[in-house]
Amino acid sequence: MIESIHDRTAFIRANTALLPSPLVPEVRLHLATEAVPLWQLTEEALQEKGLPPPFWAFAWAGGQALARYILDNPEVVQGKRVVDFAAGSGLVAVAAAIAGAQSVLAVDVDPFSLAATELNATANKVVVTTRGDDIVGQPLPDTDVLLAGDICYEQPLAGRVEHWFRTLVAAGTPVIMGDPGRTYRPSGGMRRLAHYAVPTTRELEDNDVRSTDVWLFETDQQASAAVEAATEADA
Repeated sequence: MIESIHDRTAFIRANTALLPSPLVPEVRLHLATEAVPLWQLTEEALQEKGLPPPFWAFAWAGGQALARYILDNPEVVQGKRVVDFAAGSGLVAVAAAIAGAQSVLAVDVDPFSLAATELNATANKVVVTTRGDDIVGQPLPDTDVLLAGDICYEQPLAGRVEHWFRTLVAAGTPVIMGDPGRTYRPSGGMRRLAHYAVPTTRELEDNDVRSTDVWLFETDQQASAAVEAATEADA
């Protein structure tokens, strides 16, 4: 049974290939080449059935779009203390480090994610710190910007995280999210920064390409100003 960081690292190396991300070819990740076999292998290795998908083994559309945006707009993270929330493979964290962040912390409650992120950071010759506890609801006074890719796929997580994001934004911490139109994406209070057509696979998605947006969470005042401006423009 896999219990240690060394076991997890060895498992990831043995069951993935180091490949470029489709939308972010500058970043190479340890990725699964087939979804179902790796899922089954993970359950067998942990001796537990009904586990969630190995999110750390795939370059999800929201994360790819956010990583692309960060690399194309490095000033968003340059010289800043960055948190990649629900990091998965660590794609966004690695992109932030490449773009010149002062420090990058990748947070995920899945220990496989932390092992994968550390492997992927090493493969891309950048430094990323990892953390495995649940930080939702906590203040982040030492964070200049929080990044989150593809997290709105289920409730109640999405609602819990949205409330936390808005609390962070109100306290002055920018929050930027990549999302391919997941069911539980917030319906308002955000400004779209960029749009991408992200190559994906039918093993994970319902299409070969996902239409994906990068969003900036706004304060209540910013959202109200945007509504007023749109109203005036339509008048």
